[in-house]
Amino acid sequence: MPQASAQDGRVEVLVLDNASDDATAEVVRKHAERSPSLSYVRHPSNIGSDRNIATSFNLAKGRYVWIMGDDDVPLEGTIDWLVDKLSAGAGYGLVYLRPYGFDHDFRAEYPGSSGKSYEYDSLARFLYRVGPHIALISAIVVNKSLIRDIDAQAFCGTNLVQVEIYLSAALRARGFLYGEPYRIAYKRLNTGGFDFSRVFVEHLGTILSRYCAAGLPAVAAAELDRAMLVRYFPYHAWKLRSSSDRDVAVDRARFRTRYTRRTAYWLFVDPILTLPRPAALAWGAAAVLIGRILAGDLRRGVYFAFNRLRHHLRRYQRG
Repeated sequence: MPQASAQDGRVEVLVLDNASDDATAEVVRKHAERSPSLSYVRHPSNIGSDRNIATSFNLAKGRYVWIMGDDDVPLEGTIDWLVDKLSAGAGYGLVYLRPYGFDHDFRAEYPGSSGKSYEYDSLARFLYRVGPHIALISAIVVNKSLIRDIDAQAFCGTNLVQVEIYLSAALRARGFLYGEPYRIAYKRLNTGGFDFSRVFVEHLGTILSRYCAAGLPAVAAAELDRAMLVRYFPYHAWKLRSSSDRDVAVDRARFRTRYTRRTAYWLFVDPILTLPRPAALAWGAAAVLIGRILAGDLRRGVYFAFNRLRHHLRRYQRG
């Protein structure tokens, strides 16, 4: 999408090529001829997503760093809006750009948007509103000037290196910015094939415990947990049970080990992992709907269902 600020030198664009076998180098070279602020780094071999993310953060020179996934798209005007906000001098620790998922065409599946920006001095309130998107790299801009002494390579190995970058900055930040209108489109369910409950239950739990020991307010960790249990885990637990050959015993054990004292877990997640499959799927559908409503995200869910139905109808008509 056209972004004026990316063309006038105010924004550094750093492309890290993780030994791809496509035409990335040629495409970047053509753009680099017209944009002196664009840099290109190619790894001789695939170093994995964690190390690639960490390297991009370490190499970035600006005060603020926005790590963008290769299949995520900033909507038109997003970079200009972001530059204007960050140039105002408020010194936010983290800036949230609200994303929406798409399956095929991010323009056709755009759910519409309204709202404004909110400033927070409470990390707990900010983390609850951001919720599971704390793990979506394209949804967060981080103030690198707060953590220039940190080597992000130390965070590799959990599939959540970006979360540790953000929490490290959050511990030193005085304020946060939450942008309510949708500004990022991300490719839905592109997880890279990792074990869902291992990453988002075990690994995220370990990370939060470690940061609580380092000064993260317990209420902030609890609010993030609550957001995950109500707004994120029900849908993914439903997806697990939708697979008829999936044994969820290991997933259920991980959840119960971490969330056994959380009422939200027993209401929103455990029935999906425990009940007979038909009842579990019905419970999961209800839990997802309630979570969408509580998150103020029902419109996005409706658009998702509408676009899925439209896509299946088109396939049926062609077939």
